[in-house]
Amino acid sequence: MEPIVVKNLTKTFNGFKAVDSINFTVKKGEIFGLLGPNGAGKTTTIKMLVTLLKPSSGEAKVAGYDVVKQPNMVRKNIGIVFQEPTLDLELTAKENLDFHARLYGLNKKRREERIKEVLKLVDLYDKANLQVKKFSGGMQRRLEIARGLLHFPKVLFLDEPTLGLDAQTRRKIWDYIIEMKEREDVTIILTTHYIEEADKLCDRVAIIDKGKIIALDDPENLKKMVGEDVVSLTVNDPERLIDELALEEIRKIVRIEDRLELSVVKGEIMIPRMVEIAQKVGVEVKSVSLRKPTLEDVFIHLTGREIREESGKNAFWRR
Repeated sequence: MEPIVVKNLTKTFNGFKAVDSINFTVKKGEIFGLLGPNGAGKTTTIKMLVTLLKPSSGEAKVAGYDVVKQPNMVRKNIGIVFQEPTLDLELTAKENLDFHARLYGLNKKRREERIKEVLKLVDLYDKANLQVKKFSGGMQRRLEIARGLLHFPKVLFLDEPTLGLDAQTRRKIWDYIIEMKEREDVTIILTTHYIEEADKLCDRVAIIDKGKIIALDDPENLKKMVGEDVVSLTVNDPERLIDELALEEIRKIVRIEDRLELSVVKGEIMIPRMVEIAQKVGVEVKSVSLRKPTLEDVFIHLTGREIREESGKNAFWRR
């Protein structure tokens, strides 16, 4: 049986559906990502899967156990790293891990062995006897990941594992997560709103928006939904230019304020044609860029909005 099976899972708060009939499975040994903007329903989904919230309807099994009917068995077989830090800052790294290991019933010999293993995994073995309050934010995050692995969980949940960290530290955490997957017999499900994080880490990604899963596949297949290239045009009159860009090679146009995001075939050939059309109709082109599609482009393609920016007047047109 798959480590995670979710069927029509729904969570309603005062009539508002925070999670709306989602379905997915997570395969053994994979890193599965929930990608979406803040408020999309990612954390609510995780909280139901780790038994912190009771679903309004639907069902979910984690490590073979029903999250509603068998919550204690679910908790015994999972590890969790929450968004907010939960370490005791006055204790040392080793003391934090030892306390956690006792809660899960590891005997003294196994505790000592396992604490040494996980501290080495996250490169904190030489800091074992240092108080956690002296750790940097990145070191604390690594220690929390080590703690989540301590009791040999079948499934590890990482809720926004690099939230608030600088780019360099974030990439180091990614390296530890990848190494962890390779060395530990564990399935990982993570939530993130960082595009690069989902692309770098995840074997498969579910894009979630307004409580619904709107796409699910591996990152490369998701990006193929957009097209070969994405051209970004910043102009002074985007609506006027949209009406003129009725070209077969343009698969879709999305307007985000004064910027047009165009899914195209052979972008390097299309750019001169689009600039020429803009000049003919008196539209000023302020900037042009060409790139390969990202997972953010997939989100824009499906919703007409950016993951990072939910405000402002956004609209979209389908071709």
